[in-house]
Amino acid sequence: MKYGFLFPGQGAQYPGMGKDLFDAHSDVRDVFARASDAAGYDVADLIFNGSEEDLKVTDRTQIAITVVNIAASLTLKKHGIGPAACAGFSLGEYAACLEAGILAIDDVFPVVAARGSIMEEVSRSLDAPGGSPGMAAVIGLDFPAVVAALETANIDGVYPAIYNSPVQTVLSGTFDALSLAEQAVKDAGARRVIRLKVSGPFHCPLMEDARARFAEAISGVVFHDPVLPVYSNVTGTCVTTGAEMKELCLKQLVSTVRWTDEERAMVNDGCDAFLEVGPGTVLTGLFKAFASELESEPVCSPVGTDDAAKAVTTNLGE
Repeated sequence: MKYGFLFPGQGAQYPGMGKDLFDAHSDVRDVFARASDAAGYDVADLIFNGSEEDLKVTDRTQIAITVVNIAASLTLKKHGIGPAACAGFSLGEYAACLEAGILAIDDVFPVVAARGSIMEEVSRSLDAPGGSPGMAAVIGLDFPAVVAALETANIDGVYPAIYNSPVQTVLSGTFDALSLAEQAVKDAGARRVIRLKVSGPFHCPLMEDARARFAEAISGVVFHDPVLPVYSNVTGTCVTTGAEMKELCLKQLVSTVRWTDEERAMVNDGCDAFLEVGPGTVLTGLFKAFASELESEPVCSPVGTDDAAKAVTTNLGE
């Protein structure tokens, strides 16, 4: 079995995520301690005792999800499961960089902490009297149709940010622009539009200031060449060098995430089963929508808990 590890990003968070992993494994507790050192506060306390609103703030969300992603991967390895390839959804790309040997464990949390802080500050600079910028998922309309609807409506301040699945696209924009875009895509045939649990307009030109500041923040960080296949949100293809991934991590802040293209590339390159390595089931749902169009339908399973990791091992033995 050639497993593709898929690491979730913002929007997958929930209070208490990863608690069973933390309680069960000392090496997971060590990773939480590293995250707390980088963040400057007790990350375990935030996740296990904080509210949904506490976890929604970008600079907190990014550290929180990354530590649970890494904890889930460590737990899978303790049960004898490792990846043939990996990819991360938006923020999840940093756990994928660690998995692929591009970032060292001593670097990944400071990098994510800087990214989250910068993105939160830039997002707050875009707040307006009517409301804060953000993101919204468009359900039931394919990516080209969403792009066409936005072009026809000619709304300033809204962009197609994530190609989630053949029937779902995420928009990023200012509060007012998202409100106008919601009606535009519904008029074009979308079934629903859902505002996401994020506090900024990510993966679009509104984050250009964040890209410039993040480039300065990571200028001294070494991105090593990958030791296993890892795929880029920006290109949807396999990354071959650390220098390439470093540049793509900057572009990711202002570019459309081509998640469906990444899934397709991983299947074409030989992955025949997928695991959502981290909190929630968002990527499992997106993968199901993508895989339904394939002749042979690979499966993605969520493994954000200790019991789920054990179940994968049990299934392998059957």
